[in-house]
Amino acid sequence: MVRERRVGWTEPEYATMGDRLRQARAARGLSLRRLAEILGVSPSLISQVETGRAKPSVNTLYALATELGISLDTLLFMDTEPPSPGVDGDNDSPEPFEAVLPHDPVQRAASRSSIRLGSGVIWQRLTTESIRNVDFLHVTYEVGGESSPADAFQRHSGQEWGYVLSGTLTVRIGFDEFLLQPGDAISFDSATPHRLFNAGNVPATAVWFVLGRRSADVAKR
Repeated sequence: MVRERRVGWTEPEYATMGDRLRQARAARGLSLRRLAEILGVSPSLISQVETGRAKPSVNTLYALATELGISLDTLLFMDTEPPSPGVDGDNDSPEPFEAVLPHDPVQRAASRSSIRLGSGVIWQRLTTESIRNVDFLHVTYEVGGESSPADAFQRHSGQEWGYVLSGTLTVRIGFDEFLLQPGDAISFDSATPHRLFNAGNVPATAVWFVLGRRSADVAKR
């Protein structure tokens, strides 16, 4: 069962994300109860995410995007087109090593698109526009922050690279566990079950790059 931390108010970005989630679920012909059953969560949790009253964890966000066949950018960032009914948002995606670069090449630190997830993780996009098949992020794992609960790993298509800026970040890949300190870097195949968490006593920050993350390629195999 996926755990969430709930918030007691509706924040605009989460309400919009909930609207897009609901659209994508309707396009797939899934009831709220059926989607919750597939993901192994409660219908009330899905309902609260859709109404902007709960922040999804990293793990839940991946699971939702995978099951609904849409990109994370479609859910997270408001400069991407919302999902159209009956259309898989990834059908017209470029090949894994193709990317359309933003028109504005410089992303200023003060104007990054940012979202705080319910598992103590903050993602800040390091590009001025969303790029399909590419995630270039500044990530913060708050003390106790985790990509998934201790008993649940995530996996998805693509490859990823990370570089730790401050604090310490533990990355578990399959049966191997690595403690990353400032200046350490890591790369791995995202199809291998993995989990990231901050067991330290200060926030951990890192630059993270993921290439070729497409929604349903891995998780349904």
